[in-house]
Order: sequence, then C-alpha cells, then structure tokens
Amino acid sequence: MTNSLSSVVRGRWWWSGAGVVSRTGRHTLVQSLYLLTAPVTAAAGLLAVLGGVVVATVALLLPGGSPVAARALAPARWCADLERWRIARVRPPAAAEERGDVPSRSPGGAAASAGGRWLGVVHAVVVFPVALVTSVMTALWWFVGLACVTCGLRYRYAPPGSLRPLSLNAGSAESHITVSLGLSSPSDRVAFGTTVGLLLLVTLPLVTRACTTAQVGLGQALLSHASALHHRISGLERERDTARAQTVAAVTAEATALRRLERDIHDGPQQRLVRLAMELGRAQHYLDSRPETVRAALADAIVQTQEALEELRALSRGIAPPILVDRGLNDALTALAARSTVPAELDTVPLDRRPAADIETAAYFVVAETLTNVAKHSHAQRCTIALRHSGGTLRVWVTDDGVGGAAPAKGHGLRGLDERLRAVGGRLEVDSPSGGPTTITAVLPCC
Repeated sequence: MTNSLSSVVRGRWWWSGAGVVSRTGRHTLVQSLYLLTAPVTAAAGLLAVLGGVVVATVALLLPGGSPVAARALAPARWCADLERWRIARVRPPAAAEERGDVPSRSPGGAAASAGGRWLGVVHAVVVFPVALVTSVMTALWWFVGLACVTCGLRYRYAPPGSLRPLSLNAGSAESHITVSLGLSSPSDRVAFGTTVGLLLLVTLPLVTRACTTAQVGLGQALLSHASALHHRISGLERERDTARAQTVAAVTAEATALRRLERDIHDGPQQRLVRLAMELGRAQHYLDSRPETVRAALADAIVQTQEALEELRALSRGIAPPILVDRGLNDALTALAARSTVPAELDTVPLDRRPAADIETAAYFVVAETLTNVAKHSHAQRCTIALRHSGGTLRVWVTDDGVGGAAPAKGHGLRGLDERLRAVGGRLEVDSPSGGPTTITAVLPCC
C-alpha cells in the first residue's frame, strides 16, 4: 500500500514537473521569436515615420497637399497596430487585463485621438534601439548556449592527446588581459562547454522574459492605456461622443413626438372641430324653416364637442400628464393600467425617492406607448406593468400574452421609444419571440 502511494505521488510530481518545463519552453520560444523579429518590425516602423515626415513636408509645400499630409503617417499607424498585435500574442490578454495594460482596441486598431497617433510615432522612433539590443542579446544567448551544449559533437573525432590550453583574451595588442582556462584535453573541454551551455539554456527563459518585459513595457506605455494622458484623452472623447449621441437622440425624439402630436391633432380634434363648425352652420341655416333639422344638428354638435374634448384630454396627457407631475410614477402607472384597453395587472414597488423628472417622463411614455401598441397589434388578452428599482437602475416593463414578433426594425414606434430612452442615458430591451409573450423593458439610470 505504501509503495503504491509513493509511486502515485512520484508519478504526479513527474507529470507536474514535465508540464512546467513544457510551458516554460513554449513561452521561451514565443518570446524569443518576438524578440528576434522585433528589429525588422521596428525598422519598418522607423522607415514609415521618416517617409511619412518627408511626404508630409513636401505635401505641405504644394498647393492642395493638406489631405496628403494628413494621411502621410498612416503607414506608421499600421506599424503601431502590428506591434499591438505582437504584444497581444506574446502576453496573453488575460494577463494584460490583470495588470490594467490591455492594448488600445479603438476602431481600425489605431488610437482614435491625435495624441494616440503621435504616441505611435514616438514609439516607432524609440523602439528601434531597444529592439536591436534585446534581439542581439537573445540571439547571442541562443547561439552560445547551443554551441556549447553541442561541443561534444565537434570533439568526438579530435585526435587523442593534449591540446593547447584554452585562454580568454581581452584588450588590444599593447594592453590586454589573458586568462588561461587550461582545458588541454578534449574531455575537459567537452565537460566545460556542456556545463556552460546548460547554464546558458537554463537561464535563457529569464533573459527572454527580462528582454520581453522591457520591450513590451515600452510598447504598452506608448501604445496602450498605460499612458495616463492618452487614457484621459480617450475618456474625454468617449464622454463627448456619448453626450453628442444623447443630444442627437433627444432632438430626434422631440422632433418625432412633435410630428406625432401634429398628426394626432390633425386626424382627431381638428376633424371634430371642422365637423362641429359644419353642424353649427347647418343649424344656423335651417334655424327658422326646419326646427327638427336644427335640433339634430345641435345634438350632433354636442357629441362632436364631447369627443373633441376627450381627444384633447388624451393629447394633453401625452404632452404632460398631470398625475405624473403631481403624484409620481407609481400613481401614473396605476392610471395607465386603469385606462388600458387590454386588461392590465400592476406589479410595482414603492420607490425610495422620486426619480428625476426626465427619467419619470421617459418611463411613463414607454409604458403608455407600449400599452397602445399592445392594444393595436398584439391581440393579447392580458398584460402586466412592472416597476423595479435597484443598484442605481430603474426598470419598467410591459409583458403581454399576444402573438409576439415585435422588433424595433419593423416600425417607428419602438425606434422612437429607444431614441427617447437614449436621450436620458437609458436603453430599450425587446424580447418578443414569434408566438409570444412580448416584454418591452426600459432600463434607466436612477440614483
């Protein structure tokens, strides 16, 4: 039993050690390949920068050459993209994310800002001497290590007897230092060379890792978010783009709402009022001659007046619902559920505090418009209105048991809701498989 347990432990230890050696060897080969090819890519980047500078200078001296000058450094940015790709290969993304130095992945692979472009140019100029030193060191380590390990093959056919002592010389003919190592026999030289070669090969992973760390660190400092200034610039640009997108969405949603309001007024109250004017004109015309016609016209005018008032009230709720302003989102959703054509069940929770006015309004209109779509298109029998608030996020959704198939691409209703939500920093989620059920969810920021 004891022998069996010891053999199992020895076997596991052997497999574990073999795995470590295999991983170390694989990483050393990958890093060596990265270092040995670095001078080629670095020289290409340096030539691209120098050529771009020359082309840009010449283009600026010629009339109409500004567009050419603006694109002159594009090859340098391509070389920076290649170096980012090489860094990602030699250092896995997971390890880079743990260090917070993931290479920039902006559109097209190049840094989007002017600061990022110039950092790429600086990297192309600075990296060449570093790449040259690290590649020479790696090549020498590999060459000397392999040459020493294989020295036994060269001395196999050496003639027996003593050889000249092996010595190391340093300096010039006038002033030099000579160190004699002895090693006058082939066996001594084989033993010494093999020992030195094994020592070099054993320390090779440390050398390649140190060289790779130096070169990759330079690339990450200039080509990735490790540059604090570049990171700040990129963050400000993202904030600017987000604010611009929200402004465009707000303007688009407002224009859509105004066009819809104009259409609703034209198709509803305006037509009622036109018909009311015609009925009153008919009553005035037959006032003396046909009292019965006058009474019928006045009765019809009263009906048209009541219907116009109802439509105006509905439109006023769409513009600024008083119950939302006065009593808050929960009561406003309760009123919507009560007026819904499709029977609606309310599933809401009390809010700790009232959301901002624009958040409340956006949530209200999403529910109101969704209930209208449920009544028009879903063929549903029942629906549910739900409201939740947690983790700084307000979620309000409507679920119906209709036929499903709703999608923002099919019409302007859901697109308009999505634009309205994006205008306040939210988003619209649509889950509507064919056959139902359909769930329309508004996700809104709410502290």
